Amino acid sequence: MRPALPAALLLFIAVTVHSGAMDTLVHFLDYGAGVLALVSLSVTVLWGLAATDRMVLHTGHRLLAQAVHRGTAVAGLGFLGLHIWVKIAEGHTGALSAAVPFTDGTRPFLVGLGSLAAYTFLAVAVTGAVRGAFTGIAGSRWWRALHMSAYAAWALALVHGLKSGRPAAGWAVAGYALCVGAVAVRLALRMRGGRRES
Repeated sequence: MRPALPAALLLFIAVTVHSGAMDTLVHFLDYGAGVLALVSLSVTVLWGLAATDRMVLHTGHRLLAQAVHRGTAVAGLGFLGLHIWVKIAEGHTGALSAAVPFTDGTRPFLVGLGSLAAYTFLAVAVTGAVRGAFTGIAGSRWWRALHMSAYAAWALALVHGLKSGRPAAGWAVAGYALCVGAVAVRLALRMRGGRRES
């Protein structure tokens, strides 16, 4: 059975390429990978806010919310990497423009916002993974400030997603509005709960 597996895989790839399915997939990812990244990162923001809720959630529930928060963050970063790769592979931007903010030849500001958001999300993910390194009161404050920069990155990603590519379809604008509304409501509830605790 094992010798047949590589042959079957090669046959599958050949049929997929010959049928045009790869072109369809790349076309979908050209527009869909960025949306999937934004949706995943929006869900990450929502679960991060939920994980801090002490009024409704018990410790076990908050731990579960943190696990979902981390899982959706990893998925969001994966979709973000795929989005960047597809945009470079399709020639919509160059590797230098993706790596160095505000250097794109056609849309420097909007593509630059996306690059800044990507770097900030990456920094938030890395500092989240090594949270234990931020010990003490000063370290905890630094970690919290770095982690809170995800809100700014998320806002930059929203503007980048709506304005940098083709005109957004109505369903995409509605999805973006739903993401903004959900995060705004959850953030308002968290701020109100924080005032009550203090």
